[in-house]
Amino acid sequence: MQITSFQNKRIKNLVKLRQRRHRENQQLTVVEGLREAALALERQIVPTEAYFCPTLASDDDQTVLYAALEALESQGRTECFEVTAEIYAKIAYRGESGGLLLVVPYFHRPLGALPLGEPAFLAVIENVEKPGNLGAILRTADAAGVDGVIVCTDVPGAGTDLHNPNVIRASLGALFTVPVAVGSSAEVINWLRGKGIRMVAATPAADTLYTNVDMTSSVALVMGSESDGLTGTWLSAADERALIPMQGNVDSLNLAVSTALLLYECVRQRGG
Repeated sequence: MQITSFQNKRIKNLVKLRQRRHRENQQLTVVEGLREAALALERQIVPTEAYFCPTLASDDDQTVLYAALEALESQGRTECFEVTAEIYAKIAYRGESGGLLLVVPYFHRPLGALPLGEPAFLAVIENVEKPGNLGAILRTADAAGVDGVIVCTDVPGAGTDLHNPNVIRASLGALFTVPVAVGSSAEVINWLRGKGIRMVAATPAADTLYTNVDMTSSVALVMGSESDGLTGTWLSAADERALIPMQGNVDSLNLAVSTALLLYECVRQRGG
């Protein structure tokens, strides 16, 4: 089916999905771009809708993706629509995404479903504020080989929601390759303790350099928000605190950069 009108109800709803409340009410989000769409389909995430703009096709791989989506449509699992370049510009977050946009249902993974290695290797992010940072952390987590990323907050609706399309975009699809769970701080802390996983909290108030913290046993590296760092809940619960040294006049590092330092220190200590 082809859509050419800006007044089409589906097009209007796609624009609404840019807002968190509409995403959460419908339990749907948007995946834009060839690489991101391919990773979602590889991980068996079935879109409810797919939107193509053939005039913006820029990759031979798009033919394969089209075929996969058309197969899902023939099974009655996905609805496919062709849109004009003007319509695509209205619904897309960026112009260079190759003319493909998917609407996918929220995907949830409980803490107990995280596939823990031996020893376990987790990243916990509390109250992350910026979608770009969360997306970048997921990319680093994918590269570093973490078992999973846990996103937590104790304030409903606060911070960045995991299914923000900008998180998916910034992660380059790593949201689909890295096991991710969401929970309250108390729930996550109790679960980590029950699994015997040490919690290492990154904070400027620590006395121990992060390179001197033993990360060779099962560990969860815990990072706080961009503006406030970790809350007292996590600082009190932590088994150890880690300090990233800063020699300049600026008193904080980017959250994604700080997380990358700790994750790769763990990789280094475990022999790469």
